[in-house]
Amino acid sequence: MSTSDAATELGRLLAIMARLRDPQGGCPWDLEQDFSTIAPYTIEEAYEVADAIDRGDLDDLCDELGDLLLQVVFHAQMAQEQGAFAFADVARSINDKMVRRHPHIFADASAGDAAEVLRNWEAIKGEERAAKGETDGSALAGISRGLPEWQRAMKLQSRAAKVGFDWPGPLPVLDKAAEELQELREEFERGDVAANKARLQEELGDLLFVCANLARHADLDLGAALRGANHKFERRFRAMEARAGEDGKRLAELDLDAQEALWQHAKADETAS
Repeated sequence: MSTSDAATELGRLLAIMARLRDPQGGCPWDLEQDFSTIAPYTIEEAYEVADAIDRGDLDDLCDELGDLLLQVVFHAQMAQEQGAFAFADVARSINDKMVRRHPHIFADASAGDAAEVLRNWEAIKGEERAAKGETDGSALAGISRGLPEWQRAMKLQSRAAKVGFDWPGPLPVLDKAAEELQELREEFERGDVAANKARLQEELGDLLFVCANLARHADLDLGAALRGANHKFERRFRAMEARAGEDGKRLAELDLDAQEALWQHAKADETAS
């Protein structure tokens, strides 16, 4: 598809959204929406893009990217109705930002490798925040509170590491994880879970934070790791249901020992295949 084709299709999408939001004859559902009601869909569509990538399904990726683009257009249309900004302003903003943050491509700066590109990128972001009058000089400044918490944890840790506050490698992080797991166990062993929820939540948070740190040290994608675990669980659970069905039973009718046996069968079948 040529650039002109892309421009034509984008213009068509903008016109469709404007029609859907037209107070005279527009879609009742679309007209009821605002930024806060659409935001959850925006997050959901981003995750569906990641899922299509994880599955290697390029046809689905094309479709999901379209859904994500629609979210950008929807927000821009609502902003335009309020006189705040329009889609063209969104596109101009990111165009200017990409040029500004790649001086080794669009200006006379140099960057020898990807690591240097990232260092320059962070430095330019700091300059941009200062130019906006932001006074937060912390190394942690600018990390969005709207991120999924696991992703925010990794960003906080990465920023701290840039000023030297970091573990020397993954093995000490594993030791710390074992320590946090023991502390969590001790809280459970106190008994009365209902009365101890605050402490349990704090200790669980500490353990998860260390797990995020471990993923960062090993250069692993924590989101992809969790998606993989979710897919594995779903795949094996569905296999359990299918095997129970072959015996004329529903999974809910079986006791835990029988369910565990089916789980082990599902694992063995995966290993064999």
